[in-house]
Amino acid sequence: MTANVKPFGTTPEGQAVEQYTLRAGALSCDILTYGGALRALRVPGRGGRIVDVLLGFDTLEDYRKQDKYLGALVGRVANRIGAVTPEQGGTPRPCFDLNGHSYTLAANDGVNHLHGGLRGFDKQVWTVEDASESTLTLSLCSPHQEENYPGNLEVRVTYTLTEAGLELRYEAVCDQDTLCNLTNHAYFNLAGHGSGPVSEQTIQIFADAYTPTDTGSIPTGEIAPVAGTPLDLREALPIGRYADDGFPQLAYAGGYDHNWVLRGETGTLRSAARAVSKATGIALEVQTTLPGIQFYSGNYLDDCPAGKDGAPYAKRWGFCLETQFFPDSIHHETFQPCILRAGEKWDHRTVFQFSIV
Repeated sequence: MTANVKPFGTTPEGQAVEQYTLRAGALSCDILTYGGALRALRVPGRGGRIVDVLLGFDTLEDYRKQDKYLGALVGRVANRIGAVTPEQGGTPRPCFDLNGHSYTLAANDGVNHLHGGLRGFDKQVWTVEDASESTLTLSLCSPHQEENYPGNLEVRVTYTLTEAGLELRYEAVCDQDTLCNLTNHAYFNLAGHGSGPVSEQTIQIFADAYTPTDTGSIPTGEIAPVAGTPLDLREALPIGRYADDGFPQLAYAGGYDHNWVLRGETGTLRSAARAVSKATGIALEVQTTLPGIQFYSGNYLDDCPAGKDGAPYAKRWGFCLETQFFPDSIHHETFQPCILRAGEKWDHRTVFQFSIV
């Protein structure tokens, strides 16, 4: 059987946007070609109730005007690249050096570069390569010097829905050495997208260390133990328990917005995080082949357009679990770099599995 597809508007440039609906057992999800965005994910909860656990919007215009990256595929480099002060002095600017060349990037997060820049992958219409009842493969060509990154980068992302959850497979190749760090920016609310703050939902992250940041959310380069801090989520805790308790790292970001150093080897699929809603009984487990995960507690969802069915999304109405290479890794020798060499393949998976507790 083929995927269910319907129009979802047209961009100002005249590009048609479509929504694909995948189904597997009791699960279904909606994916847009605009930004490759996950718009909805419906899973069974306690008592057979079907719950849409993803924040999203009802119109293309709301996706275009929002700045929260709801559900989007993010690249060429997810998360932040920090600003550096030029040797001759002057204004700090986000940049990186690669193979003896310096590349200056757009500053779209204060003085830093965030989620691929002014026109990242989240703001582009992806091409449908293949679609079936339970799978969708999208592709995008990021040309040489787009957002000033080197090389022609060819990206494919395959969404596969199963009766247990949703898998994302990211593939990319480039004709020059470049940076590549792909993720999805889905906002989860396991009690339902319009149910209110996620503060009472629990979060557990399978990591013994994290990467502390400065006040601009740029890592310092340290890999610090979580023990003795509110970032110790090795045992499940309510998301809201420590988010506003004044711990400096949390105060900098208005709550959780940090990268955790996952146990195990990069390239090996293993458990990264687990979240649970007591209200619906829905449990989410995240597995990934990537080295880190950014847990974001939705600290800045205020001023978001109204969500699906008019839901008034606001602070902490959703949380993100973005699998990734560490933020600003190009500037820190202690971090595994997200350099993709010419002709090599970037190939990683992230799985969102659901169960009822």
